[in-house]
Amino acid sequence: MNVLIADGMSDSFVSTLEEAGLSVTDDPSAKGDLLVAALNKSNADVLVVRSTRVDADALSASRNLQLVVRAGAGYDTIDVEAASARGIFVANCPGKNATAVAELTLGLILALDRFLPDNVIDARAGRWHKAKYSKARGLKGRVLGLIGFGSIGSEVAERAAGFGLGIVAWSRSLTPDRAREAGVQYAKTPGEVAEVADIVSVHVASNPATRGMIGADFFSRMKPGAFFVNTTRSAVVDEKAMLDAIEQKGIRVALDVFDGEPTGKDGPFDAALARHPNVYLSHHIGASTDQAQEAIADESARIILVYNREGRVPNCVNLADQTPATHQITVRHLDKVGVLARVFNEMGSAGWNVQEMENLIFSGAVAACARIRFAGEPDDASVEAIAQLQDVLAVTLIKLDKSPG
Repeated sequence: MNVLIADGMSDSFVSTLEEAGLSVTDDPSAKGDLLVAALNKSNADVLVVRSTRVDADALSASRNLQLVVRAGAGYDTIDVEAASARGIFVANCPGKNATAVAELTLGLILALDRFLPDNVIDARAGRWHKAKYSKARGLKGRVLGLIGFGSIGSEVAERAAGFGLGIVAWSRSLTPDRAREAGVQYAKTPGEVAEVADIVSVHVASNPATRGMIGADFFSRMKPGAFFVNTTRSAVVDEKAMLDAIEQKGIRVALDVFDGEPTGKDGPFDAALARHPNVYLSHHIGASTDQAQEAIADESARIILVYNREGRVPNCVNLADQTPATHQITVRHLDKVGVLARVFNEMGSAGWNVQEMENLIFSGAVAACARIRFAGEPDDASVEAIAQLQDVLAVTLIKLDKSPG
């Protein structure tokens, strides 16, 4: 199996794959057209990326490409729809950078409260402003609002509690019972969080459902002078609405992600946000700790090795939650060569499109049971034809319940 690494990964990651007998091409410069060329040249089966964008052209560059591993949690830099259309698995590494992002989030909150970047800038410029910077409100007793309560939001809540912050949270998956167990106040909507929080921190995935979800209505409901922190993805926040809130309500902001941020590791930087006195920016470093990178590298290697050994993809993000299957046929049969081939031949003749299947072998390997889900209109004659096949023991057919839940 050939693996192309198109971003910087640790030497231990490369050696782990090579020790397992995989052929590895390590080319962190492969971006854009260079990525297409590298995939074509290596004929890669697996592509590993961190921040590199993977578009439809890249996905079609290697005929053998079967798996794209995003060495991180988000996967909005990968054209998942194009990958799905080509039968390419996409996997990520959820939760492995949660601690690192949570630590940065708390650091940004402290920076806002104590004006830490401005302290440093003035001190380095030879200016002493003790009176100016002695006006912090402090964190104890204030309310932190979390938009998103997955692995990162939970880690933030755990650390924030140590600062004496009260916590209110909203998430699509959060229930009142789970909120109670986690020791946080439950909010029914993001707007409820905005209304009660002194500090808001965003931790939702970037997808079509969350694009621009933190917009004018949300900011209008925030308290004047509140803090706003985003360490997830810039697409989640309507930046114009955020800037309006900064100007009109004195909201102070700390961002690890923002519109138009540079894609390279180094180089010149000029952004209006960086010059705004109410905005602190960090360099998209949420997951950039040694601990997080080691955990992500280990998980990326695990995904690839499991796929190489078993053909199974841990953390796959682009398998259908529900297929178009309308019926399930269960075929108990002798465990002999050609039995299922004859079953599928009959199904093909009947116009049934197989969507899902599993074949379970009974102890002793004499008999087996195949459960096959398909889309189509079954008829008695086709079912009976399968039942009469050589080495088929019994056949049952059920119509699948497609109702929600």
